[in-house]
Amino acid sequence: MSVGGVAALDAKTRVFEVSAIALDLDGTLLDTIHDLAAATNALLAELGHAPLPKDTIRALVGKGIANLLQRALALARGVPADAIGGDTLADALPRYQRHYAAVLGRETLPFPGMTEGLLRLRAMGFPLAIVTNKTARFVQPHLQHAGIEEHFALVIGGDTLPTKKPDAGPLLHVAAAFGIPPARLLMVGDSINDVLSARAAGCPVLVLPYGYNEGLPVQSLDADGIVPSLAAVADRVRRVDAPR
Repeated sequence: MSVGGVAALDAKTRVFEVSAIALDLDGTLLDTIHDLAAATNALLAELGHAPLPKDTIRALVGKGIANLLQRALALARGVPADAIGGDTLADALPRYQRHYAAVLGRETLPFPGMTEGLLRLRAMGFPLAIVTNKTARFVQPHLQHAGIEEHFALVIGGDTLPTKKPDAGPLLHVAAAFGIPPARLLMVGDSINDVLSARAAGCPVLVLPYGYNEGLPVQSLDADGIVPSLAAVADRVRRVDAPR
């Protein structure tokens, strides 16, 4: 077998010895694109623009709301993204948040295997954290709507800390809060931001294939493996105590 084949096999079978797990939210646990698209198009309509297709908006998700709005407004106006300035975004953001609050959870669905995966990971003794770029005020309502808030010991939103993914800061914060080295914290996500954050922090990272990776295939990411569902993550981890 070739070296490349060995590496590919290892990526599919490696079991990670970790002490805790951090999970992304949108595109990893919950399929929130329906609500995101509804709020985005409500904003565009309020500003006198035509709606964007849901698949187009899906490809804009991943780097936080400000990035989503900047790119959506640019597409709606037919201009480059950098033509949408800070004043425009400052005006659009509270409008979007009002629309999003009105539709939050209305059409959001759990991805297959999410509930089973959380239950299995909790039964294995893993402390779990949410690390998302979603504005913090919207994270807890999503967890409550989905009935999964009890699973998480720590919830980090995109504005909880001074930095957000792809910076290392959120994962380093979680590792410190759990009292473990970053190498013992597994990141599970669906996008390049999850992978870059994990690499910067020194955490192993697994990705799911069905989320919002800005229109790019997850096979292009420098992850340690791809798993078909959150339930499958439980087959790829073994809990170990953090080194003293």
